Amino acid sequence: MRLWLSVAAAAVLAAFVGGETQAAEIRLLASQGSISGARDLAAGFERATGHKVNATQERDAMATINAGQGDLAIANPPVIDKLIADGKMVGQRVDWARAGIGVAIKKGAPKPPLRNTEDFVRMLRAAKSIGYSSVGSGQMTHDIIKKLGLEEELRAKTKRLDGFPAAEAVARGEVEIAMQQINVILPVAGAELAGPFPPEIQQYNHFAVGVLAVSKEREVAAAMAKFMGAKENEALVRKSGLDPPAR
Repeated sequence: MRLWLSVAAAAVLAAFVGGETQAAEIRLLASQGSISGARDLAAGFERATGHKVNATQERDAMATINAGQGDLAIANPPVIDKLIADGKMVGQRVDWARAGIGVAIKKGAPKPPLRNTEDFVRMLRAAKSIGYSSVGSGQMTHDIIKKLGLEEELRAKTKRLDGFPAAEAVARGEVEIAMQQINVILPVAGAELAGPFPPEIQQYNHFAVGVLAVSKEREVAAAMAKFMGAKENEALVRKSGLDPPAR
């Protein structure tokens, strides 16, 4: 049994790092919106290869990249493409996840139905207060509300929540409902997911990863990027509430 395990481990290692057997340590730059999936995939890669991956949540990933730090970075696909074009990344972009938007409510509160757009509009009108951020899924939410013709109607009871997960404001009682990426809502104590946006108005934040040109462990970093985008690792992507990319 021990022999079988050691052979299997060596085979996995060879598949991902081209036969390199000495353990390396790499840093994966992530954001609030992607850190949950980054950490789950980092743990899976560590188990498969023996390498160490430090997935760090960056307030300003571009500043960290410009400072010459990190081995891989997560961003939206167009940003990764620009970094490759500018020579700050090497190799190919790897698409690995997308994040849908959901509604956060206080833990134990009645969950509003979210079967369709009519339910969504009814929930917004009934809520005493609403919160979402100014960027990412928050801006997507704002655009949806505007498209539904509700921007002016909801303005007085809407708060923009930046610098922390919007669901934390729900847990503290600052707003009745908040809207943000589902994977960012789920870990917040004192709040819970009422449900995702109805399919006909759902939008996704897409995540890709690339290898930074400054990396001293490019081979291992490239193996990590490949691991993140591999179809067989989709369970690790889903673990924190993200979805795999559309294939």
